[in-house]
Amino acid sequence: MSRREELLDLAEGAKGFMPTNEGLALYEVALEYGRRVPGGTWLEVGAWCGKSALYLGNAAEATESVLYSLDHHHGSEENQAGWEHFDSTLVDPLDGRLNTLLSWQRTIASARLEETIVGLVGHSTVVARHFAQPLDVLFIDGGHARDVAWADYEAWSPKVIANGLLFIHDVFADPKDGGQAPYEIYRAALDSGRFIERGNEGSLRVLSCVA
Repeated sequence: MSRREELLDLAEGAKGFMPTNEGLALYEVALEYGRRVPGGTWLEVGAWCGKSALYLGNAAEATESVLYSLDHHHGSEENQAGWEHFDSTLVDPLDGRLNTLLSWQRTIASARLEETIVGLVGHSTVVARHFAQPLDVLFIDGGHARDVAWADYEAWSPKVIANGLLFIHDVFADPKDGGQAPYEIYRAALDSGRFIERGNEGSLRVLSCVA
């Protein structure tokens, strides 16, 4: 089995919410970009247990890029007790809160990607204020509440370089299919004039920075 196949198999089996077709699209577009612009700085907002990090990390390793995987690791609103995506196995018995950090660490370690994927633990906007490195690739898949999604977009999208990539996940034009905050920031990115759409797969949108 090739390294590529090994990592794709691990990504498929990892805990998370990324459909296979969208994960493969994330990997393939990032890989294509990384081959043209190797050694880049990539960042994902929203890590959960590391599933999307394996798709992106696969492409990053192949192109000598580095992926920063950012999360506070206590889950979004929809992950809390009483909500649809609650997972009781991820609750820390010491304080009763969700804590996905250990699961994320195990995912990255099992894939032997610890020299490619760097974990950032903290709140997105706090980290963004102190993160000066321009981004070649940005993947926004954090909390889907309106204030959270907008804060992620406003804090991180200005750091994407010209010709860099912006991925936005869980974009649904119809409210019956999902929350509207990711769709709103996707539309804002297009309306800003800085980004153009390059493609889509399911709820994943791929944009390129033109300015």
